[in-house]
Amino acid sequence: MNPGDISFTIGIDVGTTSIKSVLLNSTGDPIASAAKEYSLDSGPRDTCEIDPDIYWNITCQVIHELLMDSAIDPALVKGIAFSSQGETLIVVDRTGKPIRKAIVWLDNRSVNEAKEIELKFGSQQIMNITGQPEVVATWPATRILWLKRYEPEIFSRAHKYLLVEDYLLYRLTGTFCTEHSLVSSTLYFDINQKIWWKEMLTFIGISEELLPELKQSGLVVGKLTKVAVEATGLTTNTSVVTGAYDHPAGTIGAGNIGPGKVTLTLGASMAMCVTLSKPLTDISLKIPCQCHAIPGLYFLLPYTQTAGMVLKWFKDEFFKPEQPLSGNCETDLYSLMDQLAGSVPAGSDGLLMLPHLMGTGSPEFNQNAKGAFVGLTLGMSKGHFVRAILEAIALSIKHNLEAMKEKNIEISQIQLLGGGARSALWCQIIADITEIPVTILNKSENASVGAAILAGIGTGIFENLKTAGTKCAVVQQEYLPNVKNKIVYQRLFLNYLSLSKSLEKYW
Repeated sequence: MNPGDISFTIGIDVGTTSIKSVLLNSTGDPIASAAKEYSLDSGPRDTCEIDPDIYWNITCQVIHELLMDSAIDPALVKGIAFSSQGETLIVVDRTGKPIRKAIVWLDNRSVNEAKEIELKFGSQQIMNITGQPEVVATWPATRILWLKRYEPEIFSRAHKYLLVEDYLLYRLTGTFCTEHSLVSSTLYFDINQKIWWKEMLTFIGISEELLPELKQSGLVVGKLTKVAVEATGLTTNTSVVTGAYDHPAGTIGAGNIGPGKVTLTLGASMAMCVTLSKPLTDISLKIPCQCHAIPGLYFLLPYTQTAGMVLKWFKDEFFKPEQPLSGNCETDLYSLMDQLAGSVPAGSDGLLMLPHLMGTGSPEFNQNAKGAFVGLTLGMSKGHFVRAILEAIALSIKHNLEAMKEKNIEISQIQLLGGGARSALWCQIIADITEIPVTILNKSENASVGAAILAGIGTGIFENLKTAGTKCAVVQQEYLPNVKNKIVYQRLFLNYLSLSKSLEKYW
C-alpha cells in the first residue's frame, strides 16, 4: 500500500493493566488498532510493581500488530507518541537498564515518607507549587525518599528516575526526556514555572541531573535507534514525539481542548479531566491541578484509584465457572456480567459497595481505606454484586462532581472514554446517579488517539489540535438521566457518604 503522499501516526496508550494503540492516517481516520493486557505484581503492605520490560515488549508487540493488520509500508509512519499512566517510577542505571521493578502508581509503601514531606513543606506550599492538595504515597517524590531509606544500593546506582512514557521514549530514541503534563504529579515539578522544584529535590536527596529533560507535549524527541527499528518493525523515517499524561491525551482525542465539558476516562481507574485556563490553588477542594498537554492550560484531576479494576477483580475471582461458557473471551464475559447486572433494579436491592481496593483518591484521600460490600441478603445473586460495583464507581464520580460544584465548578456534560464506555448499562447508571447527560464518542479509546494526534502535530501532519480533534471525535450516543431512578440514587449516595465516614476509624 502506497497511496501517494498519505502518511500515518501511531498513538500508544500505556495504562495500568493494558496497552492500547491506534494507527491514524493523515486525515485523522483510524486504520488499525491493537491492545494487550498484563498483570501487576501485588504484595504485602499495599506494594504494587511490574517488570519495566513488560511495557517495552508489549509496546513492540502492538506496533507489529498495527503494521500487520494495516499492511502499510512502515516507512509511511511519520510519527509515534505515547499517552501514559502517571506516577509509576522506573529507576535506570547509566546504560538505561532498569535496576529494579517499576513501582506502580497504586503502590502505597511510602506512606511515612509522604507524611514527612508534608510536615517539611506544608500542604499549602505544596499545593501552590505542584498543584497537589494532598501528599500521598502515590507521588514519585515519596518513592524516591523511600528508596533512599530502604534500598540505598539502588538509590546509589540510580542514573535517571523515569516515568513510563519517559522510559519508552528512551527505549525508542536513546534520549532521556519527559513532558510537563506527565510530571505534574511527581511532587518535584513546579507547574507554574515549568521547572523542577529544587527545594524538593534537595530534601529527597537527588539532583536535576538524575531527571530527564523537560519538554512540552507534541515536540519531536528524535528518530528511532537501530535497535528500536529492529524491535518495532518501523523505520528511521519515524519521528518520536512527546505525548501526554493519559487524561489530557484523552481530552485531545475527544476534541475537548478548552474549558467546559468534562472528559471522564473509565478504565482500570477513574479520572476526570476538567480544563482550566489557570492553575487552581484552593486546597480545600482536595482535587489535583496539573499542567495540560495543551500549552498554557491546566486541568483538575478528580480520580478514583480502582474502578474498572474492581470489576476485573470480581470477574477473575468469582466468574471462573462462566469462563468456559464465554469461550474464554473477555468481551463475552463482561457482556454476561452486564446482562446479570441489568436484571437487578437500580440501587441493587440495598447492596452498597465501597470500591476502595487500593485506598481512596479525591476528594477525600485515605490510603488506609478498603473495599466493602454492605447490605447482603440471602436472595442476592452475582448480578447484584456486579451492579453494586458499577453503581459504586458512579457514586465516586458524583462525590467528586459535588465537591467541585461547591466551588462553583459546574459540569453540564460528561464525555465518557475508556473501556467502561462500551457498557451501555454503566453509561446509563453514571447518567442516572450524577444527573448529568453522558455522551459516548465513536472511538472509546481516545487517549491513544490523542497521542497519535500529538505525533501528527510534532511531525507537521496535523495543522493544529482543534482541527485534528474535531476530525477524530464524533458523538455516537447520548445517555440522559432517568428521572425514575432519581430518588433511589439520591438516597444511595447519602448512604455511600455515610458508610465511608462511619468506617474511617475502622480502617
